[in-house]
Amino acid sequence: MFEKILLAYDGSKGADAALEKASGLAVLCGAELLVLTVYRHHSILEASLSMVRGADPPAGNMDDAMRAAAREAAEFAKRLAVQAGVREVHAFIKGGQSARTIAGFAKERGCDLIVVGARGLGASESYMLGSVSHKVTSISTTPVLVI
Repeated sequence: MFEKILLAYDGSKGADAALEKASGLAVLCGAELLVLTVYRHHSILEASLSMVRGADPPAGNMDDAMRAAAREAAEFAKRLAVQAGVREVHAFIKGGQSARTIAGFAKERGCDLIVVGARGLGASESYMLGSVSHKVTSISTTPVLVI
């Protein structure tokens, strides 16, 4: 039924539910599972205006910190998918606008299903802009399963 499934994963509770469903589908179908975590690039201006600063600022810039957090989330999801019995799992991170990056990645990689949580970490933005899952369903040519 499915040969290549893309899981959009951000570490939220909704993404955890999507991980469970995507892993189950991958096992059932013998499909390859691609885990993608998208992080948002921050401009120099955004970083300089940030109100959130610790006593010791992290080494590197905001993009480095976001990239590291994304890599950690993607690798965590990969480990859980392997534990669930998925035979072939690959983890990826990309910077950019979440919905467009997810839809574009699925098309580029020839995925036949995208699995995404209904609400992710950006839930506060979704009230004004629409959720990432809604945007993915609107722009993707790949079928999308929203969990």
